Amino acid sequence: MTPAGGVPPDPVPRTWLYVPGDRPDRIGKALASGADRVVLDLEDAVAPAGKQDARRTVLNTLAAGHTAYVRINAPATPDGADDLALLASAPGTLAGVRVPKAEDPDELRRVAEALGVPVLPIVESALGVENALALATAHPLVAGISLGEADLAADLRVRGGDALAWPRSRVVVAARAAGLPSPPQSVWTAVRDLDGLRADTLAGQRAGFFGRSVIHPAQIPVVHEACVPDPADVAWARDLMSQLTERGSAAGSSAAWIDSSGRFVDKAVVERAAWLLAAAETGATAHPNRDDIKKGHP
Repeated sequence: MTPAGGVPPDPVPRTWLYVPGDRPDRIGKALASGADRVVLDLEDAVAPAGKQDARRTVLNTLAAGHTAYVRINAPATPDGADDLALLASAPGTLAGVRVPKAEDPDELRRVAEALGVPVLPIVESALGVENALALATAHPLVAGISLGEADLAADLRVRGGDALAWPRSRVVVAARAAGLPSPPQSVWTAVRDLDGLRADTLAGQRAGFFGRSVIHPAQIPVVHEACVPDPADVAWARDLMSQLTERGSAAGSSAAWIDSSGRFVDKAVVERAAWLLAAAETGATAHPNRDDIKKGHP
């Protein structure tokens, strides 16, 4: 489905592949990897001595016409300031920036105004979790929010896992309250444990996440497969929408009714069915934002 203006909404990515900004050999492979988004990393993946080389490589990659995101260093640091100075003159292939250690909404506003591209804060501290909604609504260019679980676990002095359940929910709720897409999960660091990756990605979807950051090309197809809607859910959605058509009711009708299986159906149930079908129709390359469904498109 396409909105009345004829322009489809931007798809929500399944995979965000990080690649060290100082490794042009890996950047080329990342761009050809099939990841939905490639993130040229100037932060954790680059040693302090390699930051300047990484900046030059990132700028050359963008200047060559390759579209990519960039993870900058924390804006309040000297490296972050240098990153912003570099990217202020970046070509139009800079798709957006991921901002680590996000805690201060004013800082995000400064980044957005300096670069004029989508800004995606990464919450990695207790203060960032507390400020999640303020970060998600800091500026119109804030296009998504996510967690950096390794740093967050260290800040909270926990091991991760269930200990991060509340921060995860906090970020999911903040994203949706701000009208942003479901957030991607943090990286799965056990690169060889693809079964664990799939199980964790599915669990994340049940908790309100969609897709995730990845650090190795082998993780990409696993995450993509996990993002495909369950066939049983799609069959249910098709049946429900068929019944709705037979009833002659508009998808946005507020009238409640009982379907053929005896289940209660209201507007929210219909919206979920439309959302599932939109995801299925796109092969899950675009995960529709529920706000877009309410506007009449996936």
